Amino acid sequence: MSLISLNSISIAFGGPKLLDGASLQVEAGDRICLLGRNGAGKSTLLQVINGNLPQDEGDIIRQQGLQTALVPQEFPTDWQGTVREFLQSGKPDAITLEQVISQLELDPEADVNALSGGIKRRVLLAAALSHDPDLLLLDEPTNHLDIAAIQWLEDFLLRLRKTLIFISHDRAFVSKLATRVVEVDRGRLQDYRCTYNQFIERREDVLNAEEQEWRRFDQKLAEEEVWIRKGIKARRTRNMGRVRDLLKMREERRQRRERTGNVKLQLETGQRSGQMVLEAEGLNFSFPDGKEVINNFSLRVMRGDRIGLIGPNGSGKSTLLKILTEELQPTSGKLRQGTNLQIAYFDQLRDQLDEEKSVKDNIATDHDQVLIGDKARHVYGYLQDFLFTPDRARTPVKVLSGGEKNRLLLAKLFTRPANLLILDEPTNDLDMETLDLLEELLLDYQGTVLLVSHDRSFLNDVVTSSLIFDGSGTIREIIGGYDDWQREQQQSASPIEKKAAPKQKPRKERPRKLSFKEKRELEELPKRIEELETEQAELHETMADPNLYQQGDGAKISAMQERLTAIEAELETAYQRWEELEQIPE
Repeated sequence: MSLISLNSISIAFGGPKLLDGASLQVEAGDRICLLGRNGAGKSTLLQVINGNLPQDEGDIIRQQGLQTALVPQEFPTDWQGTVREFLQSGKPDAITLEQVISQLELDPEADVNALSGGIKRRVLLAAALSHDPDLLLLDEPTNHLDIAAIQWLEDFLLRLRKTLIFISHDRAFVSKLATRVVEVDRGRLQDYRCTYNQFIERREDVLNAEEQEWRRFDQKLAEEEVWIRKGIKARRTRNMGRVRDLLKMREERRQRRERTGNVKLQLETGQRSGQMVLEAEGLNFSFPDGKEVINNFSLRVMRGDRIGLIGPNGSGKSTLLKILTEELQPTSGKLRQGTNLQIAYFDQLRDQLDEEKSVKDNIATDHDQVLIGDKARHVYGYLQDFLFTPDRARTPVKVLSGGEKNRLLLAKLFTRPANLLILDEPTNDLDMETLDLLEELLLDYQGTVLLVSHDRSFLNDVVTSSLIFDGSGTIREIIGGYDDWQREQQQSASPIEKKAAPKQKPRKERPRKLSFKEKRELEELPKRIEELETEQAELHETMADPNLYQQGDGAKISAMQERLTAIEAELETAYQRWEELEQIPE
């Protein structure tokens, strides 16, 4: 029996409908993950289900006595008092409240303002569970949590055995928790009754089928438009039923909601840095209160390294990045930067964005163009690569969602060339499609990357080595990503396995496929080859003219011969590259 049924729900906030005829049935025991692009309406849907927002159209049928509870994405701005006082302000059942405090291992007398992000998330969860809801709604519950807190939350929600609807872009979290995936896409809900990994395959099939159906529809519409515009004789004998069908087709085509284009990420690598990028020797750092976060740390970063920083919140990851970029000075130790460094820094606090200015002004101030590498682009065209429409580009940054702000920060970061990319939690709030593209960008990037993230899948796919922070100041380096660190820990815990296991377990290579950058390269290669062959033919024709040699301009003839040699080499390279890319499946 359904706990709640949504039938043709629609809601708008002045523009196009955010939800447009959306329908969903939630069964007892479901653990539904809501997926979709940033701004697609996922949080709005949770608010509607929880009763905080009325729908404009449609019906909601709730099981009699149904209790829902929403754990919001953001922490309250007016928190004060102890944990117990905050929880009691919701007027829960006293016995249930005590059970929840014990179950979530909370200190009821702790000051809520002094808690870490992970414990604050537990307090919000406790506030929801203290009413013993039948349906628990979670909006980005893993945001800003470290890996240990995310794993605790996974295990807790699995043990809880409640019906869940949650929003998350953490692929490992979704894979472990979701029994159903519902995608919010162009105002409608696409229900996939399967796990996340199965959803990835099925969704591709659905989009391909939709594209083929639209292609057939558009072809038929074009044929009917030709028919309706025939001469006078044809008009006299027109079938009025066919005319009415054409009018319906026009209306259907007009109301079609096209899928927003993909994010286009492109990063200029800049000049080549030295082989040695950074070298730290015996670094120490303590805060004024005496807390030591870095203890006798040494590291050498070489060009092309992709290093992940893994550890609990507050363990010193961001502090180390600031020391390596000389924004902070170490208490003691030596730091040497390599030659020719061009650094781009993604700050998790987004301090580089002016919240009061518009999206466009954050990128190009009063100008209409922005310089990308050595090419000028119109700022609105550039922002559309990051899914900002011209209207959205004119809005203040303060009204953007968290994911949109992160996309804007990436857009600002990628306007300047860099050979050292420092990313401090870039994955927060990003939708999965943008995450996938950011992964591909970093894998193709020719420079050096230092990356802080709590997204386990992202770390596994991107980094070549990791720095492990234990929270006491000790930092050690391992080969590989998060899963490699976990395997090493398991081997260390078992003396028998440790003795038998090799020192390093090679990482499993992902199936090779064309990256976003390679797809573009493959599309552009035929045009480039054609241009080179045209230039080659023109040079041959010019050099075959006897008048050229009668003029006696030896320097010009020599330059043309050198250019011909260069073209032949370029063509050979281009053909070889084309053949290589054609061998790789898309």
